[in-house]
Amino acid sequence: MTVPSVESQTLQALAGKPLLARIPVYLRMSGPGWLQGAMTLGGGSAITSLTIGAVYGYELLWVQPASMLIGCIMLFALSYQTLSTGERPYRAMRGHVNRGLAWAWAAAALASSVIWGFSHYPLSAGMLEEIIAVGTGFSLQDSADSRLREGFLFLLALLVWAMCAFTAWNYGAGGRPVRIFETAIKLLTSMIVLAFAWVVATASFNGQVDWGAAMAGFVPRSLPNDTAGVTTVMAALGTAVGINMTFVYGYTLLERGWGREHRELARYDIVLGLVLPYILVTSLVAIAAAAAFHGSELNIQGKLSPAQAGQMFVDAGMGPVTGRLVFALGVLGMAVGSLVMHMLCCGAAAAELFGWSFHSRRYRLALLLPTPAVLGVFLWSTMGAYVVLPTSAICGFLLPIAYVGWLLLNNKRAYLGADRPRGLRAVGYNSAMLLCILAVLASVVYSTGIALNVF
Repeated sequence: MTVPSVESQTLQALAGKPLLARIPVYLRMSGPGWLQGAMTLGGGSAITSLTIGAVYGYELLWVQPASMLIGCIMLFALSYQTLSTGERPYRAMRGHVNRGLAWAWAAAALASSVIWGFSHYPLSAGMLEEIIAVGTGFSLQDSADSRLREGFLFLLALLVWAMCAFTAWNYGAGGRPVRIFETAIKLLTSMIVLAFAWVVATASFNGQVDWGAAMAGFVPRSLPNDTAGVTTVMAALGTAVGINMTFVYGYTLLERGWGREHRELARYDIVLGLVLPYILVTSLVAIAAAAAFHGSELNIQGKLSPAQAGQMFVDAGMGPVTGRLVFALGVLGMAVGSLVMHMLCCGAAAAELFGWSFHSRRYRLALLLPTPAVLGVFLWSTMGAYVVLPTSAICGFLLPIAYVGWLLLNNKRAYLGADRPRGLRAVGYNSAMLLCILAVLASVVYSTGIALNVF
């Protein structure tokens, strides 16, 4: 007979206790949900939030929480399926749904993780440059030699790459490094939340935040009817829970050694590590941008980079420490956490697509697939923030691939066996998942119609 682990025994002992007694223990035991949070709190979320606040003020504050709610429901379903069966998600999709759908899911996750790097590495380098400039006074931002500055940014991008590669490589070893990385992500996420809370608090003390309008902005009242606005909404959908996040999540659950007894913990883990930090950070960034930039005469639709935003915060009266240093630290933390998770996604997707063993040398080399993206620093001057919103929107278009597959898996007796939801429970699960799929498909149809001038 298998002896339950200490973690399993702890969960069993918690089962009958009140929620308030369970939350602190769940927080200590949580992990994979925080990795999802690190992945979604990247450059896409930062620039989408800046655009929502700067261009639309408080009007669209509801978009990102609503997008996260959709993704959260689907991740609940994936965690239940994976922890009930112990089967790797790609193999489940390939064996019980459709081989082509599984291949498209993995390929899209891998490709998006590489593509995102072309914006995240220059973003990370730019934020490091900001931190160095504010902290030491050394700056090449106004240098007449553009090649000299690009070379400096490239060195900073290589530094970020080395840190991310070291972290992902050691995470791939499994065991204790997994927990160390998860703990580091918890601390990093907390720092990000505090950084942006500081920015908003400073704006509020300066009398720049209309809190009544901000609270009203979390209630859906309207949708944009122009291509740029719809792209922003689709970007929010694509960055809340991206296609690569849907792929790598199940593997982080299995990497942690979680099983059936962790199913309730996994739900709280998602809420504590992903949902709450995402809503807090994106809302804080959007509120700060709305307070400082909305109504300005500048054309900033899809063009507002974090470095520009930092200087604009300074010009709005927040000072160089809050406006540039603290804001840059927050964005840097978002980008670095996301880059590490992109590497882990590439490793998992490549291993499944090519049949490699996890933690093998080939798997570890696949972790480095996003490496060419460091060259994005040489393209940033022409691409800039322009690339982030369209890339995020494309990720939103790809989401139905995963969502439809999970809905089908949720009703497969051959896959879930006795754990397949039945009766009212099945109706509840399927209705929630179907609503999520319909919401994503409706947004795809609406955005396509706007682009084609149908609506």
